[in-house]
Amino acid sequence: MKHHATDAHALTAAYALGALEDGEREDFDAHLQACETCRQEAAEFEATAARLAAAVSQPPPPAAKAQVMAAIDGVRQLPPRLATPAAKPAPAGMLRRKAVPLALAAGVAAAALGGIAVWQTQNGQDLKQQARRAERQLAAVSAVLAAPDARTVHGRTANGALATVVSSDRQNQAVFTAANLPKPGAGRTYQLWLDHDGRMRPAGFIDDDGTVVLTGNPADAGAVGLTLEPAGGSPQPTTQPLLLMALPA
Repeated sequence: MKHHATDAHALTAAYALGALEDGEREDFDAHLQACETCRQEAAEFEATAARLAAAVSQPPPPAAKAQVMAAIDGVRQLPPRLATPAAKPAPAGMLRRKAVPLALAAGVAAAALGGIAVWQTQNGQDLKQQARRAERQLAAVSAVLAAPDARTVHGRTANGALATVVSSDRQNQAVFTAANLPKPGAGRTYQLWLDHDGRMRPAGFIDDDGTVVLTGNPADAGAVGLTLEPAGGSPQPTTQPLLLMALPA
């Protein structure tokens, strides 16, 4: 769905992530009362940010609170923050064009980095490796979402899940998000595919709800597919697609 840069519809991601100013949020609340499409899209963005946060979150170690309280008296207070000269405002059209991808990327980063920071303070190589993988995943997802040419398409799988694909020619990558995807079951996995002129090529896996960067080259692919395959995946689909959704043009 395409809208003009100054359209209220372009603010769904910023609204879902709390990135709108008070006046803008009030105006958008009123817009939501009359726009079913934006209500659904805002809910999908909220679910995506929540899943990404959950994917990298970890409970702090039991001793963390005691260590913080013991060390807090020795932390030097920061100097007062001085006002800086106001920068020349960017054109309104440019701000609106960038609102959705930049707000979504910022929300993903804010949600995820808290969990990563906790991981990196804990002992154990396994947790450090998990944190590094999460950072790389976050960087790859954010690069696509924040790309100036990012394009989005939504669909629904045969088993009722909501799917979103964001692609960027500049990044030569695409991000797949699923919401309400049922568990695949024992010995099964959800496998993603890129359709290249009728030939399905493996593009990675998704466990259930979540967000992944598709593997492979989406540049000349026409669609993204999703099938239920044996654990470990298949070189070619062995079941009917649960989803075959055209990539955003």
